[in-house]
Amino acid sequence: MDGRARRVWVAVMGALFLVYAATALIPVGGSTLTVLLGEWPIALAAGAAGGSLLWAAYRRTGPDDDDAPAEGGPDVRSALRNLAWAAFAWCAGALAYGVTGFLGPGSVVSLTLGDLFTLAALPLFVVGFTRLAPWPGGIRTATRHITDSYVCAAAVFSLVWLLVFSPLYEELGEGSGSLGFALVYPVADIAVLCLVIPLAFMSPPGARRAVLPAIGALTLITGADLFDAVGRLTGQPVAGGIGYVVTFAGMALLGALPWLAQRRWTAARITGQGLYRFAPELFAVGALFTATVVLTGAALGTPGTAPVLPLAAGTAVVVLLVRVLGMLEENATLSRMVHNREGHFHELARNSGDVILILDRDGTVHHVSQGTAGAFGYRLEDVLAAPVTALIHPEDVAHTRAVDDLFTERGGQGVHLRLRVRAADGTWRHTESTVSLYEQPGDPPRLLVTTRDISAQVALEDEVKHLTFHDGVTGLPNRAYLEERTSDVLAHRAISDEPTDDVAVVFLDLDGFTAVNDTAGHVRGDHLLGQAALRLRGELDSSVLLARWGGDEFAVLVEGMPHAQKAVDLAERLGRSIASQPFHVADREIVLTASIGVAFAAPGGDSGELLRNADVAMTRAKERGSGHVEVFAAHMHDMVVSRVELQIRLRRALEEGEFFLEYQPIVDLGTSRVTAVEALVRWDRDGEEVGPDAFLGAAEESGLIVPLGEWILREACEKVAVWRVSDWDIGLSVNLSATQVLSPRFVETVGTVLLETGLSAEVLTLEVDEELLLDDGEEAVRRLRELRSLGVRLAIDDYGMGYASLAHLRELSVDEIKVDPSFTADLGRDDTVTLITRTIVRLGRELGVQVVAEGIERTEQLEQLRSMGCDYGQGFLVARPMPAAGVEALVGGEADVTL
Repeated sequence: MDGRARRVWVAVMGALFLVYAATALIPVGGSTLTVLLGEWPIALAAGAAGGSLLWAAYRRTGPDDDDAPAEGGPDVRSALRNLAWAAFAWCAGALAYGVTGFLGPGSVVSLTLGDLFTLAALPLFVVGFTRLAPWPGGIRTATRHITDSYVCAAAVFSLVWLLVFSPLYEELGEGSGSLGFALVYPVADIAVLCLVIPLAFMSPPGARRAVLPAIGALTLITGADLFDAVGRLTGQPVAGGIGYVVTFAGMALLGALPWLAQRRWTAARITGQGLYRFAPELFAVGALFTATVVLTGAALGTPGTAPVLPLAAGTAVVVLLVRVLGMLEENATLSRMVHNREGHFHELARNSGDVILILDRDGTVHHVSQGTAGAFGYRLEDVLAAPVTALIHPEDVAHTRAVDDLFTERGGQGVHLRLRVRAADGTWRHTESTVSLYEQPGDPPRLLVTTRDISAQVALEDEVKHLTFHDGVTGLPNRAYLEERTSDVLAHRAISDEPTDDVAVVFLDLDGFTAVNDTAGHVRGDHLLGQAALRLRGELDSSVLLARWGGDEFAVLVEGMPHAQKAVDLAERLGRSIASQPFHVADREIVLTASIGVAFAAPGGDSGELLRNADVAMTRAKERGSGHVEVFAAHMHDMVVSRVELQIRLRRALEEGEFFLEYQPIVDLGTSRVTAVEALVRWDRDGEEVGPDAFLGAAEESGLIVPLGEWILREACEKVAVWRVSDWDIGLSVNLSATQVLSPRFVETVGTVLLETGLSAEVLTLEVDEELLLDDGEEAVRRLRELRSLGVRLAIDDYGMGYASLAHLRELSVDEIKVDPSFTADLGRDDTVTLITRTIVRLGRELGVQVVAEGIERTEQLEQLRSMGCDYGQGFLVARPMPAAGVEALVGGEADVTL
């Protein structure tokens, strides 16, 4: 409706109202024309108002309707429809009054059908009004609004009672019981009026053009009901039926509501700061203050009432009202502070790199920070579309149940969660979140979630954990992991009473690997270890744990082994996998074997004992030779303990000088002349002479053989040098172990000893076992060449047992070979041994190498060797090992022996 049409409508309605109001001045039969017309004009006005409201609601219905309800805003169509139904209810009540008026006068002490229709109009009016001025959200806010409205209604009714109904109550006397029925309308109207008036101040600005006419219409109807109640009690219409005129005006104003309001309605709620937010409190305070002043004044004017009590009560109420106003101001300040903090919070959320969410209890996202897009790649609308639980890994959803306690306990402590969250690219990100309760006045409690992406931190933790429990060379679990896993397995079986004899540990050591590191370098040695790990892994099931124990040692933890023999078979299979094919190192192929120990878990035993037993068994296998498998037995541990104690005792013996030398002469079998002596070490252990067989093995295992060997070499060289200064033409032979030859700076040590003792290099013969040439071939040959370059003589000891290559004899230019005593012992008894010995002697003579036969103990052995052409020999028949003084006595004369 345009402005001109609106003005025409107002003019017409004003004219009708004036005409109808004039009827209250026209007397008809002791009454007025208004009273005579009764409820019919009101029914007509109410019906017209309902039709007007329905027509306006229909016109605002369409696909392009601008009045469609928005969240938190007015619902215009629903408001107009409900107000229309309220108008029709008033119309039905007026019609009912008009019909019953023909039948007889109404009763003051009962409610009629018209009363029921009229009372039903009030809740319909409230529903329609709250569609224009929305009801305050939240249970707390609604409860506060209702209580404030009740206080306001009670105060207003107190004024109405004092000014209007109190005199009537005194006049009615015994008939005052009918007063309660007459007050139904005024009480209901005042309650509804006090309920909806504060909502007018809280309504959206664009809806107030409709809200205010509705408030005006209800105010007029309330006033008319007051006149009607007085008329019912007195039996005479007030002022010639002025109540009918006022009701007619209220209905006309209600019908004009859609035409007085704007066409477009603003949907958004008010968001500014002001006292309008406390409209219910202010309205209640104002009504209560007015009622207090009026009631106090009335009490003071009442005869027989002392003025002290009304003054005290009135002033107390006034002071209380002042205090309430102060609380409202404090509340406004607090609300302003909350609003400011809310703004700071949103500003912080926008600038934070973390993801900040505000969630409803069901996980629906109420607010999300800008950092979400950068952190997880989502658009903001994507995050708002679904509950956050849809993004959490299914295995981690159960962890979020602790959040429910925040709503029940309402504690200040937040909940810390580590969850996996799906990013926009489909990957799972590790996150760390803090969840706390987020409460805002007037809103339901929500959750404040601060989330940080810690995927990089978790990846680093996993890498550190992997490095802590895995070997960097082979990629296998390391010693720490094996120990922990073994301990867990045995502990679990002890708790569950499961048998432990099906748990076994296999230790494996690569024979000869040290030479690979020494010759090819540690880088190529690590490459070989990687190849060995792949071979071993290929022989094992995925359920079997393979670990690198350290150095060239591997360990296998086997669970669920039904029979002990199965573990032994597995160990042998692992050994075959190592020895089956050569390893490719640089441009060479290296063949290795493995010494393997097997141990089984004993009932009540711990992981340390099991691993130690497997290590002991492996050590025993190495002592037996390359490529052996040994199963742990109880006596092995005692042997290992004894060996360790022996090594400790040997180190102390070397420090305290308990070792001494004896010398065994080497004789020219043709002339019986002593040509050299072999230095042999002995140990004086607490007055008991201990031979080398009892302690040299332990000395070599512990590495003590290197300093002990240097001492032997220096002591023997000094003694022989002294003898040679005395014009004794005698040579010296000293045995070397593989550990000595391969030890760092050994060649320099030999050169230093010769220089310091003054012994000529060509006098010294260094003996090595031929096994050294087989096990550590290339490196041993290189070291022996360096010794050869010093000018010393080289001899191969125990020749014939290890099948040394003839190429080594030629390559090293060996000066001497010593026939193993086992061959000498069987001369004349075993034709095969005799033939082999004869071949060795002939080979030596043809190569120009000096041949020395060891272990000559019988005369027939001596004769056989002489017949073969063997030049030199030693043994008990020739001369037993003796101290230096014995050698001096033997050599001091002719330097010969009787053979």
